[in-house]
Amino acid sequence: MANGMKTALLLGLMSGLVLLIGETLGGPNGLVMAFGFAVLMNFASYWFSDKIVLTMYHAQPVGRDHRLYRVTERLAQRAGLPMPKVYVIPDASPNAFATGRNPSHAAVAATEGILRVLNENELEGVIAHELSHVKHRDILISSVAATMAAAIMMVARMAQYAALFGGGGRDDDDRGNPIGLLLTVILAPIAAMLIQAAISRSREFAADAGAAELVGSPYGLVDALKTIETESRREPLDANPATAHMFIIKPFSVAGLLSVFSTHPPTEQRIKALLHTA
Repeated sequence: MANGMKTALLLGLMSGLVLLIGETLGGPNGLVMAFGFAVLMNFASYWFSDKIVLTMYHAQPVGRDHRLYRVTERLAQRAGLPMPKVYVIPDASPNAFATGRNPSHAAVAATEGILRVLNENELEGVIAHELSHVKHRDILISSVAATMAAAIMMVARMAQYAALFGGGGRDDDDRGNPIGLLLTVILAPIAAMLIQAAISRSREFAADAGAAELVGSPYGLVDALKTIETESRREPLDANPATAHMFIIKPFSVAGLLSVFSTHPPTEQRIKALLHTA
């Protein structure tokens, strides 16, 4: 319940930020345009994000004869969920994610790398984590947060160009605070990324706890997280930053990310929380 309330609050803050930046940059008309833009972006995310991300990572569907399908089917039945579509991603880096707008239109995808390095108990922990995301509709929540953050950053970037070239959506009388405009353009995207990251971290802890409950033990997922963390450093996943929040562990990159902007809690914290459920 605490995680749900926190997520609702953060999404409310994100929505308020969309409206604030619209009103600051364009007055009442900008407020209406920002609201319409957010609705449009969320509609597109709701219906098409699963197809886009599966195509992005060249995911290939697998059937009943595949190990990943059998594990997913067994856990989906135990969780009382419709059987999701199952995909394998042709990548040596170990990782996995779930996508889809609701439990009836869900998909679980795992890399070839994760299937290579995890044993049966560890793989069960990972898939249980992803099915927990499906059950609690975290995929939709995360997609909405990511889409709204992207919309805020896009509008802020457009405002930068408008300011550079002397444009603006407000009358001269209303456009008298360039410092406020500058702060909005700079700080709104940062705030959006912070809120998105906080939502994602909250949902990861909840999905870990859900996985331990579904499997009946936290130890498979604990061991899986340790292995994925180690192997991911050796074999990073070339992931699009816009989809990093979807994976069970944040894909590593050469540049890395400041922890405050990370979409995932530190693995050590996740393991500690899991062991408290034992």
